[in-house]
Amino acid sequence: MNSRITKSALFLSLIGLSTSVFAQDGTSDSTAHFNKKDFRTWSIGLNGGMLTHYTPFNSRSNGSFATPQESWGYGGYIKKQILPGFGVQADFLAGKVKGFRPNGLGATATPAERNSGFETRIDWSAALSANFTIANMSLNQKRNVLSPYVTAGAGYMSSSANTDAPNGASTGYKENWFIPVGAGLKLGVSKGVNIDLGYTVNFMKTDNFDGVRSGANDRFSYAHAGVEIALGKKGTSQLQNFSAIAAIREESAAESAELRRALSTAEQNRLRDQEQYARDLADDDNDGVANKFDKCPGTPPNTVVDGAGCPLKQPKPVVTEKVIITEADRKVVDEAIKNLEFDLSKATIRSTSYATLNRVAALLVEKNFSLKLAGHTDNTGSMALNLRLSKERAESVKAYLVSQGANASRIEATGYGPNQPIASNKTAEGRQKNRRVEFTLY
Repeated sequence: MNSRITKSALFLSLIGLSTSVFAQDGTSDSTAHFNKKDFRTWSIGLNGGMLTHYTPFNSRSNGSFATPQESWGYGGYIKKQILPGFGVQADFLAGKVKGFRPNGLGATATPAERNSGFETRIDWSAALSANFTIANMSLNQKRNVLSPYVTAGAGYMSSSANTDAPNGASTGYKENWFIPVGAGLKLGVSKGVNIDLGYTVNFMKTDNFDGVRSGANDRFSYAHAGVEIALGKKGTSQLQNFSAIAAIREESAAESAELRRALSTAEQNRLRDQEQYARDLADDDNDGVANKFDKCPGTPPNTVVDGAGCPLKQPKPVVTEKVIITEADRKVVDEAIKNLEFDLSKATIRSTSYATLNRVAALLVEKNFSLKLAGHTDNTGSMALNLRLSKERAESVKAYLVSQGANASRIEATGYGPNQPIASNKTAEGRQKNRRVEFTLY
């Protein structure tokens, strides 16, 4: 009863441990070339094959017995694939291991003793192993067909040995730890099914697995063939069959094709732009303005055009009339200047100046002269006051002349203040000369 309770507890603990490990499936991808949601990561496997105490590690002595006898075994596993190259699986195994012809018998051993053997029954065994896919051999298909792998882990089993060897003794069921190390090859026959061919060597944590104590831990091997069936959404491949090399090749090919398309499009655009540029900068009508900027294409040869390529309107010739100013004319102006008087510090013209100003106005009307009036002051007072006063006096003279019929557009009035003296401002006489309005005919 205790044995069965122990077996059940061990079995449940292994299942719980494997489920805990499988549940640690993070949301972040470990590689940029696949998304685990697009693959099936859970699978179950069933297998059968040959159990023997022969292994490559004890090929000379074969342990306590020289001659192995093959017998059938069977097993299964539940696996969670975490990455394309790494998974964790819970393995289960049962069967018999046989051998005969004990090693170490003396020369006096009888033929019956020499031909004695052992039979160990594996009631159950459970192991938790890591499964490493060595390489996905597909270079062109993302779903790999040929996948070699290696496994390593730790397990616990219940077994009993029955032997008639003179140096051994049969045992009841005993439970021992063991370490399974294996290698194999999986063939993908469909998206959800793999053929599994494998070989596992189990290193026992006891030297009494075969009923004979030899001082060295026993070993046995399991060569098997089986089938692995993926669980999950139909139509999706198993993650362990994903070939990162093929995915990278496919992605690289797609990027290269996209780059070639982009380069081709860029070259076409360049040629198109080059042709358009040549058309835009050409000058079909030879007027010196490029087609792109020519708003009047097709102008006749030798046509003078503006910056937009349109014919320039020829300006009408300007006829200038030569103005002739006589001495008599200048005398009229000079008399007006001499007689021109203003009220003190004002722009008001005194009436004594009207007669000579009337003659200037008549002269402007008669001969259509132009006249420039320039007002000046001495340096008495502020600059601002003198500038304003000089300007107002020139404007006052202009207003009087216009009132007498002169053309206002032909009279210019400017004030210079004390800036253009014709005599020294240090004397009263000099200051008198500087207070003036100059008349210039033209």
